[in-house]
Amino acid sequence: MTRRLLLSYLSLTLLVLLCLEVPFGYVYARGEMSRFAGNGQQAAAMLAEVLEEKVERRGVTDVPEVVASFARRTRSHVIVVDSKGKLLTDSRNVVATGTDLSTQPGIATALANRSSSGTRQEPALGEDVFFATVPGASGSTVRCVVRASFPLTTVTSKVHDAWLALAAVGLGVLAAVALIALALARWITRPVRALEHATMQLADGTLKDLPATDLGPPELRRLAASFVRTATRLQHLLKAQHAFASEASHQLKTPLTSLRLRLENFEPYLDPRAQRSLDEAVGEVERLSRMVQGLLALARLENAATQSEATDLDSVIADRAAVWAAFAGEHYVDINVTGPRIGRVWAIPDALEQIIDNLLSNALRVSPPETTITLATAWASGAPATVELHVIDQGPGMTEEQRQRAFDRFWRANDADHEGTGLGLPIVKQLARASGGEVTLRTASGGGLDAVVRLRTAEPHRTAHPRRTRSAMWGRHDGVSPTPTERPLAASDWQQ
Repeated sequence: MTRRLLLSYLSLTLLVLLCLEVPFGYVYARGEMSRFAGNGQQAAAMLAEVLEEKVERRGVTDVPEVVASFARRTRSHVIVVDSKGKLLTDSRNVVATGTDLSTQPGIATALANRSSSGTRQEPALGEDVFFATVPGASGSTVRCVVRASFPLTTVTSKVHDAWLALAAVGLGVLAAVALIALALARWITRPVRALEHATMQLADGTLKDLPATDLGPPELRRLAASFVRTATRLQHLLKAQHAFASEASHQLKTPLTSLRLRLENFEPYLDPRAQRSLDEAVGEVERLSRMVQGLLALARLENAATQSEATDLDSVIADRAAVWAAFAGEHYVDINVTGPRIGRVWAIPDALEQIIDNLLSNALRVSPPETTITLATAWASGAPATVELHVIDQGPGMTEEQRQRAFDRFWRANDADHEGTGLGLPIVKQLARASGGEVTLRTASGGGLDAVVRLRTAEPHRTAHPRRTRSAMWGRHDGVSPTPTERPLAASDWQQ
């Protein structure tokens, strides 16, 4: 911003200087040229008067001396012809005496008792000159003609010096304006930079340096003061929310655990007919506990300002698949890991474990016996340095409308599992976003649901080479291959 302000000030100053100095330079150059031409024409006319008297008094022999003296004083080239156009003298002896010059345009005009002047290239001087051709006449009688050529070196040198002086003045003005503009731009942008730094810190959740409210223009001071009040209030709210997330876990878990124990202690004293109600009450307490844990997990994610780090996706997948294998085996469900080796991806600490756990939990809840849950990895097509983790089940499914609402908190379809809390997928979404990725739900090609988690790879150079696909199976060990179900996608027991 400082450079842009400085450039705008200098551009405006340069435009003003050009509008002032260029016309002044042209006016000065024209004035000097006009003055030089007037002086030259006047000097030629005075010489013509002197020579006309000498010719009239038969003093032709004095003409060369007078002409030579005039040429030395004025550094000019002078030729004089008589009334018939024959050369009387040439100050540089370029043309022989007696040569008829009456046919030359300027001489012919002067012989007709009319003066002429202008600029041209003078061969004798080898440069541009101003020439003045003046008749030496008394009344209408022309006794001689004088043509004086004055070199333009002097006037062009003065004009050139004037342009250099104008350029020097302009550069001096630009330098002064640059210094002043730089100080002014820094004065204006210093609070803006402080606000930018503070905003970045606030975005990261760790605002340590509050911007000064006494720097810069009044508008920026008021903006800084408003930002400080807003940031202070926001930090206070974040700290309060974080404190709630930290304390509520202890304050809510203990009463819920105690309530569950008390309900279970009733079991020996209840009539068998009340057993079902007791089981339902215990189940609701367990579901409430899971809901509290989910809410606290979301609160911690929203309050945390954790940086992503490189995590080995292949190791995490293998570890979580092995951990869930026993539980999947109890439901007669296999867990299959397939796809190329990905290596490391960017994710916040423990995010991959929680993402896979939530997705596997949801998939197991909806997977019928004798089916397979597939954990597949792939390089994302059309997205360099991006990988995909697919969790595919062969269970019921979701309609398009259900997939769009699946990430809403507490949302559960009408036919969803009564044990679900509606927080599993929101947690997955929050974890994926915090890691710089995203999660989407698709209909699996063979029926069921395909949860796709896209993450940024920490090893982008590996995307340029094909990878060997590996496959591993966890779950049942009865030698029976799982049979894919063709059951259509039912409602979202997917929500945890």
